[in-house]
Amino acid sequence: MRGDLEWGTVPQLVHAAAERYGEREAVVEGRARISYAELGDRVERAAAACIASGVEPGDRVAVWAPNTLDWIVSALGAVSAGAVLVPLNTRFKGAEAAYVLARSRAKLLFVTGTFLGTSYVASLRRANVELPYLEQVVVLSDTAPDTSPDHEDPRVWRTWKDFLAGGEGVSGETVRARAAGIAPTCPSDIIFTSGTTGRPKGAVISHAQTLRGYAIWSDLAGLREGDRYLIVNPFFHTFGYKAGIIACLMRGATMVPQPVFNVDTVLANIAAERISVLPGPPTLHQSILDHPNRTAHDLSALRLVVTGAAVVPLRLVERLRGELGVGTVLTAYGLSEASGIVT
Repeated sequence: MRGDLEWGTVPQLVHAAAERYGEREAVVEGRARISYAELGDRVERAAAACIASGVEPGDRVAVWAPNTLDWIVSALGAVSAGAVLVPLNTRFKGAEAAYVLARSRAKLLFVTGTFLGTSYVASLRRANVELPYLEQVVVLSDTAPDTSPDHEDPRVWRTWKDFLAGGEGVSGETVRARAAGIAPTCPSDIIFTSGTTGRPKGAVISHAQTLRGYAIWSDLAGLREGDRYLIVNPFFHTFGYKAGIIACLMRGATMVPQPVFNVDTVLANIAAERISVLPGPPTLHQSILDHPNRTAHDLSALRLVVTGAAVVPLRLVERLRGELGVGTVLTAYGLSEASGIVT
């Protein structure tokens, strides 16, 4: 197990990964293939834009979007600027998202354009909830919503491109100085529960907690440099963000984000991208095993499967190992309020 970590904060981890893994693929999204060096540059640009937008250390910055490269860059950019990340559940309705935004006192929101046929911007406006702390909204698309006087919205609305352009006057030295001022004990994120038994509750997690916990998790899982990790688990949860993005940064694994679970897409991705690590609930793995065209796909690169979030039948584990030849099958249990993991 790892004792003293080489990175005290998430920004230090991002910088170290860019230095160490350089030209190794960091993120694959469709035709886009981003190296670790390029990811480091993109995160620095996003951090510069956050600073230019007035984000100060300790400010809350929310992300309401599916698993995409933009989620990774915007979230890590905000944290590198000293902000506290507040991921929003993509299944939230407008009023639910507004509650978390208000409760966390989010100052800036990154939001997707449309996902699963729903306009998040429209649903947030329909909620008609007062958000006195929310000053700016950045839409992760090429167009921002209508901000004509009819909407009477005092907030600044910008596209992702315009947001990044705003940070061009902030030097790399300024960004690195801001990151260097973050202490390991500073909050890195606030993870909200789903709210199934009442209002969602926010757990405040520090940089040190996150890095210690997921360095150990990466050791236990056997995640290694060169692994290709299909991240179906949502980034808004610790399973996707920390056991996914953070763990990959630690080990130099390639992230292949998938916004929606679809078994045909999963099978195609595993074969085309030579996926070696696949997390997900038991239903995902059961769907793969029972798919009528499973044998038409080359799944031989799979070596590590992590499952959980529901009861995991022994028979499922046996089939994953016997039929797919998966060397390691882990059952994981995590707790949002503690950011802890048991395998």
